[in-house]
Amino acid sequence: MPIQHFFILMLENRSFDHLLGFSDIRGKDAATGQATTTLRPLPGAANTLIATGETFPVVENADFSLKGLDKDPGHEFTDVAQQLAGPNLGFVDSYAAQKAADPGRVMDCFSPAQLPVLNQLAAEFAICDQWFSSLPGPTWPNRFFMMAASSGGLTKSPTTGDIIKATALSGYAFQHGNIFDALDAKNLPWCIVEGDLFPVSFALRGMDRNSAKGRFVGIADFAAKIKAPGFNEKFIFIEPQYGTHKFDITGPGDFSGGNSMHPLDDVRKGEQLVKDVYETIRSVPSIWESSVLLITFDEHGGFYDHAIPPAATPPGDNPINAASGQAPFDFGSSGVRVPAIIVSPLIEKGIVDHTIYDHTSALATLEKLFDFAALTQRDATVNDFLHLFTLDQPRPDTPPTLASPATATGAPALAIIPQDTRESLKAELILLEPVPGLEKAVTNEPPLTGPQVGFAYVGLMRALSMATTGDEKEAWKNEFSELASPRDAARFMTRAKLKIHFNEYVPRNK
Repeated sequence: MPIQHFFILMLENRSFDHLLGFSDIRGKDAATGQATTTLRPLPGAANTLIATGETFPVVENADFSLKGLDKDPGHEFTDVAQQLAGPNLGFVDSYAAQKAADPGRVMDCFSPAQLPVLNQLAAEFAICDQWFSSLPGPTWPNRFFMMAASSGGLTKSPTTGDIIKATALSGYAFQHGNIFDALDAKNLPWCIVEGDLFPVSFALRGMDRNSAKGRFVGIADFAAKIKAPGFNEKFIFIEPQYGTHKFDITGPGDFSGGNSMHPLDDVRKGEQLVKDVYETIRSVPSIWESSVLLITFDEHGGFYDHAIPPAATPPGDNPINAASGQAPFDFGSSGVRVPAIIVSPLIEKGIVDHTIYDHTSALATLEKLFDFAALTQRDATVNDFLHLFTLDQPRPDTPPTLASPATATGAPALAIIPQDTRESLKAELILLEPVPGLEKAVTNEPPLTGPQVGFAYVGLMRALSMATTGDEKEAWKNEFSELASPRDAARFMTRAKLKIHFNEYVPRNK
């Protein structure tokens, strides 16, 4: 195979029906060569709210963002179990349990005109309409499957106690390692493009050493990286900006402010990221002509999808990362279906692939492409997508640029998030630090969430990689282990930003 560079851009929390169910993309079946269209919701597809009997159909023209409109739909393991009951009749009931203002919003889907970038790529290259997340659960275990073909038994967003038990605060490990370990064993170069100061991949064991070797590249340096003479990375994993990471009552309290397509963010910012990544790769012919770019989503984010998740092969490894109290699960089923678009000039235009995949299909493809062993029984048995690369020579007609993200009357402008400075972070920290005798005056603060804990853990791992003394390392670990509220997490993350951005350690007030 002439593929030399394998790029993955993994976005956040959107189902296939929600983003592309109404696109009705027409093309050639990847298996038969016959004319076909993407799978879409059946006419009349709907969920009924059990409490009231009200029916909510699948409709077009979803809101670009739920920020200011409604809650973040539930997508923990127990939420997904409820959503898939029926089958796939519990999405509205699940959202109602989150106290959503309008539980029918999880049934809303985007029209093709709302997502011109994704629809153009899907029509131009290959769209996979049976790509499923790796387990019916949230972001962290699904991202672990993309990086290790396993979550090590984890099915939920971990708490501080779960993380300490699983990692001893030295990074998540897996019985058979992860894809980056496997690439190292074959002496194949790789890098991680971090659109976020706190990339989830940094939670893996050994990433402090990899960072010191220059294997993490800021998104602002991505173009210069691949344009540099001698660029030879075989695997490039791209993480979006997940949000502003301000978790307390003084901040947004969520993961808005990024470009990951999280439900509380505007999908148009994610579209812009996809456009930028594609055009950056496409602008370097020597790289583009031997590359593949997979664009997919870690999980469905609680949004409706009509496809029933298929059976899956359990990874078969030691569940060393399983959290106490998590619901029993044998990993014998995939999660909810998510969008996946495979982009390469070695793919014919207009391919619709109905093959069943999950996230580890990317790893299986990479493993066969560069001839190394599978990590677990899951990536050893899933379908790969090497059959899509049918052209001997790169297509000359691939678009050098893509459509611009949609605009909409009445939709809020895409806000530009101000950059952190040393002064702004210190001012923020002053507002967050506890005032003796007044700490209990903070009321109505929501509980600390699993995703907030997860990103605080990445902050810990990055801060530890830069700490200069044993005392400083112990102080970071102690503070993380004592996180109890979003305000605690906000203080912790602000200190972590000062350390990472400006190499300045500010001890906490107690």
